[in-house]
Amino acid sequence: MYKYYGVSFKSDGKIYIFKFEEDLDKGTNVIVETEKGLQFGKINILIDEEDLKLSIENIKNIVRVATEKDEAIQAKNMKDSKNALAKAVDFAKELELDMHFIDASYTFDRKQLLFNFIADDRVDFRELAKRLAGVYRTRIELRQIGARDKAREVGGIGACGRKLCCSSFLNHIDVVSMSMAKNQNIALNPSKINGCCGRLLCCLAYEDEEYIRCSKGLPSVGQKVNTEFGNGQVVSVDILSRKYIVDINGEKKEVVLN
Repeated sequence: MYKYYGVSFKSDGKIYIFKFEEDLDKGTNVIVETEKGLQFGKINILIDEEDLKLSIENIKNIVRVATEKDEAIQAKNMKDSKNALAKAVDFAKELELDMHFIDASYTFDRKQLLFNFIADDRVDFRELAKRLAGVYRTRIELRQIGARDKAREVGGIGACGRKLCCSSFLNHIDVVSMSMAKNQNIALNPSKINGCCGRLLCCLAYEDEEYIRCSKGLPSVGQKVNTEFGNGQVVSVDILSRKYIVDINGEKKEVVLN
């Protein structure tokens, strides 16, 4: 019988779900199996099976509880990854590559060294990868990330006062469009609809389906309508409550739909 745990690989980082056959406490350091190899992480939350949003077959295993030796290896990996980051910056300058590195990290088993960077344009980093592989003798992955990915990697606090969704619980970033803000009658002001990354708020997608459902049959602001009170013009709409205010000869009347 498996137990399910939310594990993060860095402080305030994104949480991933893993399974283990034994009871473990929050805060326990563990070694987990990932697509990139073994990783060192910490249990952030305990998860009930009925709350799982992933198929059980897709959830990877916690290999073991981390030992003191594992913790020493992880400390060395973190120190070495910082040195590798500095080396990558130097190489990029020598090669005159226009790129800004965000971070570098080894997998726990050191089978891969991953660098995340941002750049305005596509970067030909093949020579850089060769130089890094020659120094560190492991698989090098250079990943150009976008504004949303940067926010996920760096983390932060949103306008709501909570940790950024992308760096905490979102397993993937959904497509977010301007039409979602329009569906929810939100003022199209960048300061209101953009997140820390400068892109549209991920949370606009959370209730979009419900707004679309509730808006069926509702008129839009400015539309002329015929009501039980007479003909008038719609001045405001409350989508979730399915009601709207009509101006009829200077008098405001509320119309509620079923």
